[in-house]
Amino acid sequence: MGEKLKKQFDPAATLQEVESKFEMFQILNEEGKIVNEDAVPDLSDEELVELMTRMVFTRILDQRSISLNRQGRLGFYAPTAGQEASQLASHFALEKDDWILPGYRDVPQIVFHGLPLWKAFLFSRGHFVGNQIPEGVNVLPPQIIIGAQYVQAAGVALGIKKRGTADVAITYTGDGGSSQGDFYEGINFAGAFKAPAIFIVQNNQFAISTPRDVQTSAKTIAQKGIAAGIPSVLVDGMDPLAVYVATRDARERAVKGEGPSLIETMCYRYGPHTMSGDDPTRYRTTDIDNEWAAKDPIVRFRIYLEGKGLWDEQKETEVIERAKEEIKAAIKKADETPKQKVTDLISNMYEEKPYNLQEQYEIFEAKESK
Repeated sequence: MGEKLKKQFDPAATLQEVESKFEMFQILNEEGKIVNEDAVPDLSDEELVELMTRMVFTRILDQRSISLNRQGRLGFYAPTAGQEASQLASHFALEKDDWILPGYRDVPQIVFHGLPLWKAFLFSRGHFVGNQIPEGVNVLPPQIIIGAQYVQAAGVALGIKKRGTADVAITYTGDGGSSQGDFYEGINFAGAFKAPAIFIVQNNQFAISTPRDVQTSAKTIAQKGIAAGIPSVLVDGMDPLAVYVATRDARERAVKGEGPSLIETMCYRYGPHTMSGDDPTRYRTTDIDNEWAAKDPIVRFRIYLEGKGLWDEQKETEVIERAKEEIKAAIKKADETPKQKVTDLISNMYEEKPYNLQEQYEIFEAKESK
């Protein structure tokens, strides 16, 4: 191919140019030092402390949930340790009336958005009460089908636009979820209708056991949003300040009518994909674990807040003890909830039961009354 034509037609160079634009946005580095002074958000001391409190609470919740799962007192559970900044800092940029459409690992966000913790525990157990969201709490139950929440978020965001309210819909998936068809359909639909949606991809490096570079040849997941014509950014997902700023910016543009955004947060899950038999030692090395442990979001934020005189060991201990007590009370309330019955499932499915389910209902009702 001649040089003149190559300048006019070089798809490979175009791809490289697009990929080169996605440099990771960071404000607080691994050592807890500000490296991007101009981007530091205007958060009050009280807000900084509150964000740290939520992150520490979530780490304790994760530890306790793993223990409860091993005891057989919880059902399905996806560990969250390592992703606290990605989850809680993005949520911190939201308003109460915004809608959250979570994936199965995103329970912390919906708890801090108003879902009672005891109901979150019941969700894990598969109990229908866990999916009964209190009035005024704008969340959907965690989506187990990978990527499906992206299509739902696009629809909710379009509904918000049609209502004319200054709210957004935010949703989360992992790097593996970005290879699902629903992911592309969701961001494309939202982009076409300029719906106020924020799509977050928590790139924790492994889709269960599949490394990110195996499940897609894209250099970044953020660049996939460009194909849908929506602003996209790559963020240090272990940096709470950077995640907050990126989400706040996306929300501000969305409520102005500028449409959706895609945020890729580079993070890591310290534990297994879920507690349902996954063994991360089979596909992750100790060196990789140690590399990401050195980037811990709580450690770096702790150093930053200590330097500002806002945090100390005593304050963290108080948060930890309070978290343990709240978790203990929540699991007790979940335990006291009447066990789910087969007749409950049938009644919840249909307002008017078809004849075959009516027959089954009567059979199980008789068994349950004994």
